[in-house]
Amino acid sequence: MLSRIADSLFWLNRYMERADSIARVIKTNYVLSLDKGVNDSLNWRPVLELFAAINEDKILLAENNPEEAMKLLILNQNNINSVKAIVTRARENARGVQDHVTKEVWEQVYQLFHSINQPAFSRKLNNYNALEALDIISKNLVMYAGVTETTMPRGLGWSFMNLGRHIERCLLTIEMASREYKLIDYDLENYKDILQWRYLLLSLSGYELYLKNYRSQNHNLNVLHQVIFNPVFTRSLTYSLGRVEKYLNYVISENSYHENTCLLRNFGQLYSLVKYTDYESFDKSSMEKFFSDIKEQILVFSNLLGQNFFSYN
Repeated sequence: MLSRIADSLFWLNRYMERADSIARVIKTNYVLSLDKGVNDSLNWRPVLELFAAINEDKILLAENNPEEAMKLLILNQNNINSVKAIVTRARENARGVQDHVTKEVWEQVYQLFHSINQPAFSRKLNNYNALEALDIISKNLVMYAGVTETTMPRGLGWSFMNLGRHIERCLLTIEMASREYKLIDYDLENYKDILQWRYLLLSLSGYELYLKNYRSQNHNLNVLHQVIFNPVFTRSLTYSLGRVEKYLNYVISENSYHENTCLLRNFGQLYSLVKYTDYESFDKSSMEKFFSDIKEQILVFSNLLGQNFFSYN
């Protein structure tokens, strides 16, 4: 497979995974903000700081204005992390590899792009139909994941797509979890009720799983286990790294390069750091360092992967 094709497939899924995660966070923030009795202090600042490349003045103008915040996060092309900008880049990558993805995958990317660019979509964000607009994005992204899963052949292209998806998922999970634990100064002894963890769990589609599987009242530790170390939660760091390992091994088995040894060693160090961390003994400094180190190592691994297979300089 040409490195250009592998690169486009990798980034197609990274962009679609990023769009999916951002859309889920936006929807969670919007829905929770409607519950004024419980979430009086909830505004759009955390989401804007995470996903909008804007200065402090613009954040101040938008943080208490849902319509303005959602337009910045969804439709503003000047924001490189807006859903529209990300889907546009995904469409460009999909268009360049139409011979390597199924017709259904290409059509679903185009359908999402077309839906967001409809004039009616922008109008929905201005009134009480905002939730309907958010559902349009969510349903199209779920459809993309479904048609990709059910129609793509399980070859090199599939493996590069999944490497992109799960690397992006790792980064987003660690970024969101780190932000939420920073609010309690990375102090696991600073007790927080489960309602105060709803934002993170709902943003990762893990709230229902949490309620069904965790019985103790140590929510700070339980949530940390679920989003970072739970091997059966599909958005946990551990699960996502396990998927990266699977597809990395397949790609390497099909491409023999002497640089693969360095790449495997780098990934092994990253995965081992997560698998063998004694998270129950975390204190403030060690927990903050863990989040920082993991994020840095994922970025280093992603860059090495690109240099190995996509001819990045």
